[in-house]
Amino acid sequence: MIKIEYPIHSFKIKEEEGKKIIFDEFRRLWVVLTDEEWVRQNVLQYLVQVKKYPSSLIAVEKEIRLGELHKRFDILVYNTQHKPWIMIECKAIHIVLSENVLHQILRYNMSVPVPFLVITNGKGMIGFERRENRLVMLDELPGLTSSDE
Repeated sequence: MIKIEYPIHSFKIKEEEGKKIIFDEFRRLWVVLTDEEWVRQNVLQYLVQVKKYPSSLIAVEKEIRLGELHKRFDILVYNTQHKPWIMIECKAIHIVLSENVLHQILRYNMSVPVPFLVITNGKGMIGFERRENRLVMLDELPGLTSSDE
């Protein structure tokens, strides 16, 4: 399990039509503040403020194709060569990080191959590195260097 401490961030939150919405600085739009969105927004701030990943190398909620299905990954971090590097699947805090969640991100990984896969529910974060057709659990997220492949 990866230890994660979220940085303090001044999120822009307002209420509209009886629902709380939050401004997503990455997508530059207001989105409904669901439990999963809270996790996604805090993980994004962790990536930028703590891990120092440039926001320009982070994609949020982009559509991918799985056969005939259209799905959306939560977070994709690119390396300095602009190749997909880390895929992160966010779940609401009450969702258990189960084998089903891991299988979901592994399916997404078939469309967008990355060396690092992460699942999180805000409380816990589990990361894996793909090595020779097996998954090796990570103690922490990798640091971004100019030599990342």
